[in-house]
Amino acid sequence: MNPFELGEKYDKIALWWHSRHEHSQYGVSQLERAADCTSNAGKALDIGCGAGGRFIRLLEKRGFSITGIDVSKEMIGLASTIHPQHRFIQQDICSWETEEEFDLIYAWDSIFHLPLEMQEPVVTKLSGRLAKGGVLMYTFGNAEGEHTDQWHGDTFYYSSIGINRNMQLLINNGLTLLHLELDQYPEKHVYTIATRPRIFSWMDH
Repeated sequence: MNPFELGEKYDKIALWWHSRHEHSQYGVSQLERAADCTSNAGKALDIGCGAGGRFIRLLEKRGFSITGIDVSKEMIGLASTIHPQHRFIQQDICSWETEEEFDLIYAWDSIFHLPLEMQEPVVTKLSGRLAKGGVLMYTFGNAEGEHTDQWHGDTFYYSSIGINRNMQLLINNGLTLLHLELDQYPEKHVYTIATRPRIFSWMDH
């Protein structure tokens, strides 16, 4: 499924998605755990931000400035209206490029829609945009491969490289693993937290 098709699917359910997630606690404790691991409440990047809502409010209270990216035009329009003090961009993370570094990058139930062959390049890209001491948190499926599923009256595509390949990829990109959890067991939903270590010398002590 290409990004344009995915964006159109989410355009159709943008208002429903917003009403369902606006005050939901889904994913909140996981994002709080990730935010607790950051060394600086500076810039955050939300991949697949949707219409904003609970995650934006949580990080805003902690002092973060947020950039949100989503392929859905309708979702980005809602997010920009609801949170005008933050920046929202309609873009495909596979092709989006930036020189900015972020203190927190998170992708909650979003990059599992990427084509299977883009999983490793995108995680590598996100790892490379972390500031020192920055934290990456994202979700994926504990089953390698790709499949489609019916959701809200439409067909959605999902892919995953599984736990072992995700963990090795993070390590290969110089990150330190902090947390891994099948948080909806027995569902195959996994979230992980990793950090780009700050480098200290003996003179720092």
